[in-house]
Amino acid sequence: MNVREAVLTVDETQASLLEGPSLIERAARTATVAAADADAVDRDARFPHKAFDTAREQKLLGVMIPVEFGGFGASIHDVTDICYTLGRACASTAMIYAMHTTKVACVIRHGHGIPWMETMMRRVARDQWLLASSTTEGQNGGNIRASAAAVDHAGDTVSLVRDATVISYGAEADGLVTIARRATEAAASDQVLLALAKDDYSLKQTQGWETLGMRGTCSTGFELKVDCPTDRVFPEAYDKIHAQTMTPFAHLCWSSAWAGIAAASVMRAQAFVRKAARTSGGQMPPAAAHFTAAKMSLAKLRALILANLDAFARAEHDERALGSLDFQSSITLLKVQASELAVETVMHAMRTAGLSGYRNDGEFTMGRHLRDVLSSPIMINNDRILANAATSTLMSGIPASLRD
Repeated sequence: MNVREAVLTVDETQASLLEGPSLIERAARTATVAAADADAVDRDARFPHKAFDTAREQKLLGVMIPVEFGGFGASIHDVTDICYTLGRACASTAMIYAMHTTKVACVIRHGHGIPWMETMMRRVARDQWLLASSTTEGQNGGNIRASAAAVDHAGDTVSLVRDATVISYGAEADGLVTIARRATEAAASDQVLLALAKDDYSLKQTQGWETLGMRGTCSTGFELKVDCPTDRVFPEAYDKIHAQTMTPFAHLCWSSAWAGIAAASVMRAQAFVRKAARTSGGQMPPAAAHFTAAKMSLAKLRALILANLDAFARAEHDERALGSLDFQSSITLLKVQASELAVETVMHAMRTAGLSGYRNDGEFTMGRHLRDVLSSPIMINNDRILANAATSTLMSGIPASLRD
């Protein structure tokens, strides 16, 4: 592509965004389809094909890709809004989108100037590639800062064999981002990140996915075998990518998806209270206090996410700020706080509706919402995060005023 063609592509992409539907309109269209299929996706534990067919039609998978590579150059605020919108419709769709977005962010933020990574950006934007994530390995329980499998170098190629006990939607993805030790002699924490096309790896299923909730994420286990050119390996060490991109995007996008689930349950609780009041001459139902608690909890959850979103947006291009103890502690603990608040919100909403919320066969049912949101404290276990964060939180100061 010459310079003139590149400029034309940028202009056409900008025109498409300005003249076409807004990102939130595109997300709303996708959410409508996702909501209509959500119960079936949950019941059958199947990938939400209809939602992602629509997401591709709406060009949602490549919204973050810079305009010069064919995307819309969407911000972290844009993609978390999409996660929230999808979360209100179908938790599995929202979580898949959140995980995809996190991997795309890694390629964007750490792949500039690397021909393969820029090719991947173009394929995500043009062909709407869906990127999966392989971070959980063997018995490490989600400890992604220690890898057992190592990259084996042979000339201009690398190979890798990984016991990937969880690869969400791995069978449906067009590409994969995974972590490994830098070399066979490297320490477990000396890691690199790889961005792979489907032709670069093979998957052999080793575990199923029969779970309480988030059933449509299809997070089965695989033996992952990689044989690919060396340019699939990011030059930057993974510890830097983890701190600057992987953790902030994952925790912000996951939290936004969980907030969407919580909001959907509060909407059902609100509808229940309104109907109960209408049929009883304006008398509030006995559990109406739980609706107030649900609204308060949802407000706290949204405020928490927004505060961390704004903090990340301010520091996004400042390596020193991103690496600071205060930022890292806050963005790491966001996952813990948001997951607990999301569960609390859905529980209050269900208690508002009582048996009507507990039932699986009525208009106010919240069983799917509760089962899905209960995954949030378990997904990279909150206890592990709190234990790992203990040292750093002890070292951070206590604010002297409300504005500090």
